[in-house]
Amino acid sequence: MLFQRTILIAEDEDDEAFLLQRALTKAAILNPVQRVKNGMEAIEYLSGAGRYGDRERFPVPAIVLLDLNMPKKSGFEVLEWIRQQPGLGALAVDVFSGSSRAEDIERALRLGANLYLKKPITMSELDDLLRGYRQVITCRGFAQF
Repeated sequence: MLFQRTILIAEDEDDEAFLLQRALTKAAILNPVQRVKNGMEAIEYLSGAGRYGDRERFPVPAIVLLDLNMPKKSGFEVLEWIRQQPGLGALAVDVFSGSSRAEDIERALRLGANLYLKKPITMSELDDLLRGYRQVITCRGFAQF
């Protein structure tokens, strides 16, 4: 079922990942969540390499929430890699970045991001953003209620 599909968070900052997971729950986005801490780990997870080979434990996600500024490989490199993989063509990749630079937004969308979300400053703004995001993923058929 789509509502049980996993969301993969690719975020190197522990505090930001924690707040994002908390805000997802608060916005009633109850899908299972997995997290990777850098771009290389994101690629390993998505390709089922190494420790991510157990697809029952690490299922292919329905959505990737992708930070752009990560170590080992940037979010741009991960996004470009994803869009080159035949088996990941339908994967929704939503950039969740602190950058509001027009060139970053344009580049992410040109590389195939489905959506570009600017990380808000306050927890209240994050909660509001994710309530709106819930409507987006509900339309995609991914949200669990």
